[in-house]
Amino acid sequence: MNQHRHTALEDVHALLIGSSFIAVGLTLLKAAGLVTGGVAGVALIVSYLGGWPVGTVFFLLNLPFYVLAQRTMGWSFTFKTLVTNLLLAGLAFGMPYWLKVERVDPIFSAVFGGTIIGMGILALARHRSSVGGVGVLALYLHERRGVSAGKVQMAADCLVVLAAFFTIPFDKLLLSIASAVALSAVIIANHKPGRYAGY
Repeated sequence: MNQHRHTALEDVHALLIGSSFIAVGLTLLKAAGLVTGGVAGVALIVSYLGGWPVGTVFFLLNLPFYVLAQRTMGWSFTFKTLVTNLLLAGLAFGMPYWLKVERVDPIFSAVFGGTIIGMGILALARHRSSVGGVGVLALYLHERRGVSAGKVQMAADCLVVLAAFFTIPFDKLLLSIASAVALSAVIIANHKPGRYAGY
């Protein structure tokens, strides 16, 4: 099994790519006025309500989940998750300067934005990292109990999206649900117990 383990350089590459995918996906969702699930979705909702930077809110909301990550997944996972969140905070801060989205079709944003966020989360999960929040619990249940990480993620994501009912219009709420489903579909289809032996 050791011959399949990722090298440190491969881990660094995955964290950079995964974080970049998520940052771009969040940029598309925000440009369309949509939300997504998990802590990222909560950060978007808070950003809409208070006008605070998504990256900063995302990082602060994740702080309590580092304790859960350390107790359930170990120090290596926790460290990589912290690095991932710092990367996301930095990327989210820089995205308005690097990627100016003046107009985006909401349906495209929902499907593609959700999918690319899912791909980013998948890259992180396969290198023993996460974006924190529910993702920590989902990966723990996946590894220790054989529960589908995608299904856990989808259930939590739908709850977060529904919490945006009073924040965004109904049509955007429906598209946000579609985005959460697109995100979780990537995890359900590609991250199953016993399928991957890279760590």
